Amino acid sequence: MKALFIAAASLLALSASAFAENKTSVVLVHGAFADGSSWSKVIARLQKNHTEVIAVQLPLTSLKDDVAATQRAIARAHGDVVLVGHSWGGTVISEAGNDARVKSLVYVAAFAPDSSQSTADLVERYPAPPGSAGIAKTADGYLYLPSKAVSEDFAPDVKSSEQNVIAATQGPIRADAFGEKVTHAAWHDKPSWFVVSRNDRMINPELERAMAKTIHAHNTEVAASHVSMVSQPEAIVRVIEKARTYSD
Repeated sequence: MKALFIAAASLLALSASAFAENKTSVVLVHGAFADGSSWSKVIARLQKNHTEVIAVQLPLTSLKDDVAATQRAIARAHGDVVLVGHSWGGTVISEAGNDARVKSLVYVAAFAPDSSQSTADLVERYPAPPGSAGIAKTADGYLYLPSKAVSEDFAPDVKSSEQNVIAATQGPIRADAFGEKVTHAAWHDKPSWFVVSRNDRMINPELERAMAKTIHAHNTEVAASHVSMVSQPEAIVRVIEKARTYSD
């Protein structure tokens, strides 16, 4: 037993030493109709480069609750933090990114509301994307995507087996959360990157481009669906690495 304990401690020390090579950690924040596993391909690639990664599991019950979950993840991370948000996760990082340890923000097909602005406020400015018609609502006010909507609108450019997993693991979001306003948008104070999904059917790509311009982000476009981190993880990792190694 003692030998097993010593071996485990050695492995932990080696792991900590490896992550210390990259002193900036990455905290990944998923969106609505997803969970932390949506980042699995990105996580594997970042860890291969000895980067510490934490994927938040959002309760999706309110903006306040989701920000609190993200803040707990930031507190666990070592060193500075690159905060990455997908879809609804962009709204979350716009608030949670005010943490002093967050050095930069990455928006992946994400919402980027301004101070005193909600996600719903942003959506109302552009024509509704095709995927919005497929969103279903539970009796107690939570939104989710039926399997057909996942395969046709949310993740049409990934394998059917992956679509099935996304549909099964999705986190329904409380509909009222989209009306909650950000108090102070962190992108006013932190350098930001934005990855526009050119073939997005869940957020209007024109809205994504407009948000990227508004927040003065380093902008990248990919020919991908809403889930570019699943269909094109290499492109997302490249952007995260730019944000991680960026210096003023």
